[in-house]
Amino acid sequence: MPAEFDVAVVGLGAMGSAAVSFAAARGAKVIGIEAHFPAHALSSSHGDSRLIRLGYFEDPSYVPLLKRAYHNWRSLEERLRAEILTVTGVLQIGAPDSKIVSGTRASCDLHGLPHEILDRDAMKRRFPAFALEEGEVGLLDPQGGYVRPEAAVMGYLKLAAEDGAVLHFGERIVAIEPDDAGVTVVSSTGRYRARKVIVATGAWIAELVPQLQAHAQPIRQVVAWYQPKDGFVAEPQRMPCFLRDEGAEGSYFGFPAIGVDGVKIGRHAHFREPIDPTMPNPPVNDADTDLLDGFARKRLPEAASFRARATTCRYTMLPSEDFLIDTMPGQPNVVVSSACSGHGFKFTSVVGEILADLALEGGSALPTALFSFEKHFGGQSA
Repeated sequence: MPAEFDVAVVGLGAMGSAAVSFAAARGAKVIGIEAHFPAHALSSSHGDSRLIRLGYFEDPSYVPLLKRAYHNWRSLEERLRAEILTVTGVLQIGAPDSKIVSGTRASCDLHGLPHEILDRDAMKRRFPAFALEEGEVGLLDPQGGYVRPEAAVMGYLKLAAEDGAVLHFGERIVAIEPDDAGVTVVSSTGRYRARKVIVATGAWIAELVPQLQAHAQPIRQVVAWYQPKDGFVAEPQRMPCFLRDEGAEGSYFGFPAIGVDGVKIGRHAHFREPIDPTMPNPPVNDADTDLLDGFARKRLPEAASFRARATTCRYTMLPSEDFLIDTMPGQPNVVVSSACSGHGFKFTSVVGEILADLALEGGSALPTALFSFEKHFGGQSA
């Protein structure tokens, strides 16, 4: 007889680790199964930093979830007695009518979020790391900052284990077989029975949710770290985390010198190159470093002067870049989470709560309409 659980969570990266923790904390009998090991380099949940911000330019509908995410991050810190979320402020930089600046301002105005608009001269005085063009502005979200992804994933797994969850690593799930009474989860070494299953496998989501094969696209992402010419301007108290809207050239993100490698820079979605998630991440090449070096020289001349290192990781993008968090159409015992599209880690602490709600309660009081199968695919099959 297969082992029986209330909930099985497949994939223990960002969203899966949080889901298994929230479900176990409610007293459910939970198993979490991961094909690799926690915060491994093929996931999207490793490294030292991910942005978090309240004034969300992508869609104001995200802001209530962000408020809950901040609450949940602080609750996680309290249980772990460790720092996960650090507030530095986040600057959104660009033309006043650019997507990032105007969208952030709209979210702040709609939800009454504190923010400041700084012109070029004010930016130079307060945040000298950033080189602005005439007419550009910086919008400061003072509550923004960064979260520590590896500490978050490991922390959620630690708490899940303390609350009684069974955790398996190095075990790949090869099939999910739902029926009217629940789900059978089949791995390379065993079979498990659960009332509900949460599938949160990141770049591998289409292997177990074939309806997403044409939609959830893993792509190659590159980030680089730079040593500053002037270490003073790159310190977190003088250089907030940032987003920069370069119009047709895309958008860039970055962090102050929060580690020994210095200032971290990347372009959102980089070159949007598809990758095979079963293969190692492709190496960094000259085109990658030329792109990021050029941005550093132009926009952060004092703070990002000498490249220390660069690495590749991966995003898993949905066409709209919104999240997918919903039960499978026609299969209510299967909960699907494809919740990143390159901007999702900050939501980990609230997505985990939502996934536990869906698996244990059949729905969530938190706003999730933006993330449904219906919203993504309408009346058509995914």
